[in-house]
Amino acid sequence: MEESISIDGVEVRLEGRYQAGQGPGGVVIAHPHPLYGGDLDDNVVWIAARAFQFRGWATLRFNFRGVGLSTGHYGEGLAEADDVAQALAWLKGRVPGPHVLVGYSFGAAVTARALWRGLAADGAVLISPPIAFMDLGFLTRVPGVRLVVAGDQDALCPLADLRELIRQWQAADPRPGEHPSPELEVVPQTDHFFAGREKRLFEILAGYEWT
Repeated sequence: MEESISIDGVEVRLEGRYQAGQGPGGVVIAHPHPLYGGDLDDNVVWIAARAFQFRGWATLRFNFRGVGLSTGHYGEGLAEADDVAQALAWLKGRVPGPHVLVGYSFGAAVTARALWRGLAADGAVLISPPIAFMDLGFLTRVPGVRLVVAGDQDALCPLADLRELIRQWQAADPRPGEHPSPELEVVPQTDHFFAGREKRLFEILAGYEWT
């Protein structure tokens, strides 16, 4: 059963929903764009939480600054990277690990930026990174991304462009001790919002092998 929590930080206090797991693993889930209605109750965020709960992991989904009961104001996708770090620090204080990040759409871009800045996690999943909407030129240099999931009809994450990014990622040498470039899972007949395709997304996230 999820509980409502507050995550206090230096700049903002974040609203969250947390559920303890049966094992040591934990995941932080970041929601889509706050200026377009994104919040912790988004269908994809909810499915990601359920998938990791099914695995027995602890889950933390949270609202970015300025959303819901979270304090502060929209930070143009830059300050929100600090929110991801704040949420992960809270989780690390309660769960031994591994600690994984999952970001959807805007949340995927912000999660990637946090990792690029040096945030330490044991892996990450990016769902529909909005490469046609946001400048994500740094994406192929982001460490720790294990899996990218996208629909084949996503106008904000065009599959051909995404495949090229993955190809560039695979061509780059990983840092010592780092997992190699991410795998790509394509969900057929699916746009950016996964409406009606939540079951397949659940299966992908619940079945991915982290070891």
